[in-house]
Amino acid sequence: MVEKKKKKTMTTSTGKPVDNDLNSMTAGEKGPGLLQDMHLLDKLGHFDRERIPERVVHAKGAGAHGYFEVTNDLSEYTRAKFLSEIGKRTEVFVRFSTVGGERGSADSARDPRGFAVKFYTEEGNYDMVGNNTPIFFIRDAMKFPDFIHTQKRNPKSNLKDPDMFWDFLSLTPESIHQVTILFSDRGTPKSYRHMNGYSSHTFMWYNDKGEYVWVKYHFKTDQGIKNLTGEEAEELAGEDPDHATRDLFDSIENGDHPSWSVYVQMMTPEEAEDYRFDPFDITKVWPHGDHPLIPLGKMVLDRNPKNYFAEVEQAAFSPGNFVPGIGPSPDRLLQGRLFSYHDTHRHRLGANYQLLPINAPKAAVNNYQRDGPMRCDEGGEGPNYWPNSFHGPDPDPDKALPDIDISGMAKRHEYPVGEIDFVQPAALFNKVMDDEAREHLIGNIVDHLIGAQEKIQLRQTALFYKVDPEYGSGVAEGLDISLDKVKELAEMSQEERVKATKL
Repeated sequence: MVEKKKKKTMTTSTGKPVDNDLNSMTAGEKGPGLLQDMHLLDKLGHFDRERIPERVVHAKGAGAHGYFEVTNDLSEYTRAKFLSEIGKRTEVFVRFSTVGGERGSADSARDPRGFAVKFYTEEGNYDMVGNNTPIFFIRDAMKFPDFIHTQKRNPKSNLKDPDMFWDFLSLTPESIHQVTILFSDRGTPKSYRHMNGYSSHTFMWYNDKGEYVWVKYHFKTDQGIKNLTGEEAEELAGEDPDHATRDLFDSIENGDHPSWSVYVQMMTPEEAEDYRFDPFDITKVWPHGDHPLIPLGKMVLDRNPKNYFAEVEQAAFSPGNFVPGIGPSPDRLLQGRLFSYHDTHRHRLGANYQLLPINAPKAAVNNYQRDGPMRCDEGGEGPNYWPNSFHGPDPDPDKALPDIDISGMAKRHEYPVGEIDFVQPAALFNKVMDDEAREHLIGNIVDHLIGAQEKIQLRQTALFYKVDPEYGSGVAEGLDISLDKVKELAEMSQEERVKATKL
């Protein structure tokens, strides 16, 4: 016999039973409403504040719970306890997202996909905040606000603007590698389950001896990579703009749990010192021939959120959330992200966002932070300062990062554009893509770039030509612009090219 659930009585937010939730209190049958109707004021007051600011980037997303399991012992390289032995499992929460669009945008938009993993370890939360591409458009955090502005809406028209989009990219040649990926079919993954994830940035692993290596993470989908053509993506945007969100939820709900095999690449400090390009430059990959993938573990997603707002919308990830054994690298873009993520969470969610259940670590938290808006615990009865004489928590010097020698002049060092910036996109175009992929790439670019002014078209197409003449010629033909002018611009320095195409 099925046990009958006890019926619950509706209450206000203070716990007072509600007598009527359909009719507000009025003075007479047709009279005006009364200010004393505290249930109405409570209900409307909360409703007015139900929305929090949407993320500046990665606004549209989906998430799920699961676990990470170690399958290969690499503990000689890192003291991180959650990586200490084969078979060890750590609870995770993962959020996938698009980057540039608003919360109501289509899942099939041509855009990088966010791939953020929160590991709830016994030493605190560790976040791997990456994308579905191993590289990025820019390599200095100073450029990030400007880059994102160009991917958003024109401040005058409030419309997406091809001039803004391509003007910035054509003035930022380091972006050419990521642009080539973005406008291939990899720029429109079929679903979140059918794409890889990457740390993109380089990170430090260090062991108990203080020895360290540099690493990059690769999450390889076990479902196989599946992408959409430009036409398929556009069709889905109209028919089912939430298709990737739906696919992830339904697959887990039906017991088809997606998984990823996790690998790392490693580089010693000595190798990094003399490598043929800056190993911390996020616009470049480490060739697998130099630094092969090393198996690390398996990630499985097996549980859907019970409440989207509480778990997915309020989830807050930061590349600055480390545990002992893992630390940052000198990557210029990463260094800016270490600040910016925590800062934006404090703006969006509040000073105590780490106390929200989805963000709260499973490990014990012992610090001297107190008070602030929305503090939802007592904060402890001990002192709120250190050092103290009342047995408060002490720092542990044994948990420090390894010493790294840093020297040089303090100035705004320019990161010059060089021929090395075109080598990897050329390899991608010539060696990775087949004829069909190259055709789709050029067609997708033409469809978007055609909306920009001709001088911007010429400047950007010259960069494609520098990657490969076939690449630039195909775009020039599609745009019906002068190939001779494109070739002329491609032979110029970036400074000369910008001067020759000044609007």
